[in-house]
Amino acid sequence: MGPRSWDLRERGSFTAELAAGLPALMLLLFAGLTSVDAVTTRAGCVDAAREAALAAARGEPGVAAGARYAPAGAEVTVTVTGDLVTATVRAPVRALGARLPRLTVSGVAVAAVEPGAPGPVP
Repeated sequence: MGPRSWDLRERGSFTAELAAGLPALMLLLFAGLTSVDAVTTRAGCVDAAREAALAAARGEPGVAAGARYAPAGAEVTVTVTGDLVTATVRAPVRALGARLPRLTVSGVAVAAVEPGAPGPVP
């Protein structure tokens, strides 16, 4: 057996290894891209919740202010408890792939009612 017979036996092994490893690499790529999308959406939810809480604490409509900054498809809720305003923003994150379930991320912010404000407005 010379070097030529070794080459013939090894022929195609790279193709087999690639065929076995490619699905795993694609899965990692999809998971990574979905994670980046989830982190970006969560940052948008936190920003929108902060704006909603601050607006409501100043006596402006908090839900409307949060909706301006919220990611697409987000749900904004504002609650007033005593002198604290709590805003929560929830948004769906679509996993890459049509048949995968959606993830939901959220952001929460709390603000104190400002003195002299007309009163918190959810």
